[in-house]
Amino acid sequence: MSLLTAATVLTGCGSTLEDVKITMATGNEGGVYYSLGKGLADIWSGRLGITRPQVVATAGSKDNLVRLVNDQAQVGFSQADAVEGVPGAGKLRALARMHDDYLQVIVRADLPVTTLRELSGLRVSVGGKESGVEIIARRLLQSAGVTPQEVNLGLDDSAQAMREGRLDAFFWSGGLPTSRITQLTKELGVRLLDLQDVLSAFRQQHTVYGSATLPASTYNLQSGPVGPVITLVVRNFLLVNEKMPDDVAEALVRQLFEGQPELVKAHSAARTIEQRSAIETSPVPLHDGALRYYREAKV
Repeated sequence: MSLLTAATVLTGCGSTLEDVKITMATGNEGGVYYSLGKGLADIWSGRLGITRPQVVATAGSKDNLVRLVNDQAQVGFSQADAVEGVPGAGKLRALARMHDDYLQVIVRADLPVTTLRELSGLRVSVGGKESGVEIIARRLLQSAGVTPQEVNLGLDDSAQAMREGRLDAFFWSGGLPTSRITQLTKELGVRLLDLQDVLSAFRQQHTVYGSATLPASTYNLQSGPVGPVITLVVRNFLLVNEKMPDDVAEALVRQLFEGQPELVKAHSAARTIEQRSAIETSPVPLHDGALRYYREAKV
C-alpha cells in the first residue's frame, strides 16, 4: 500500500503511521537537498514508525517537480523559481519553506576573473539539465549579457572537470556550506564571484530572488579576494502534491520541526528553518494538513 492509500494515521507524540511509503526526490548527492533528505528520512522513520523513505538523487528542482506532478515521488525539494512554468504545477502543495539557497559562482583562482561579465568566452557549467541551478544561471547570464561556452554539468562533474582543467567556472545554488565546494577549495585554488554589479537590474526582472552576503568564513578561501561576496538568494520549499492525505502531511511537518535538532546534524542549513517563515511558500499554496499544523502551533 502506498502513502496515498495509508490506512491509519496518528499525528500525536509517539505517533505511528501504518502502511505509509514515501519516495523523496532530492538532488545531487553532494548537495544540501540530498543531505536534508537523508536526515528527514531518518527522522520520519524513527519518530513515526514508517518504512524509511527512499531518498532519490535527482538532477534537482525541475526534475523533482516533474516527479511530484507525475506521482513518481511523494515528497520533493525545489527552489521557488523553478515552479514557474512547470506543467501541472497547480497540483503542487507545500509542507514548508526550508533554508535559502545562495548562488555560488566558482572560478579557478589562476584566472584573472573577478566579475560575472568576465566569464564571456570561458568554459562555464550552468548546472545539470532540469536543475534549479540551470534556471538561475541562464537567467542571470542573459540579464547581464554574458556569453560563455556553456556546458551542463552537475555539481560533482563540475568540480571534477575543474580539477582536470576542463572547466573555468561553474554555477551552484545551494545551502551553506556545500560539502563538495568545501572539498574543492581544499584541493584547488578557487574564488567566488561578487555579483553586486549585476544584481539590481536582474532583481527588477525577477522579483522571486533576494540578495544576501555570503560570509568569507563559509569556505575559508585562501585566494583573493577573500572577503564576503554579495550574491543572489532563492527560497527552498519542501513539496508534495495535492493527493497527499491531510493527516499524513500534518505528521510530516510536525516531525520536521520536532526533529529539527536531528536534522541540523544532517546539515547545518537546517538551523535556519523557522515556523514563522515556513508558511511563506508563495506561489505554492500550503497543503491543508500543513496548514492545520501551523494553526495549532499558532504561527
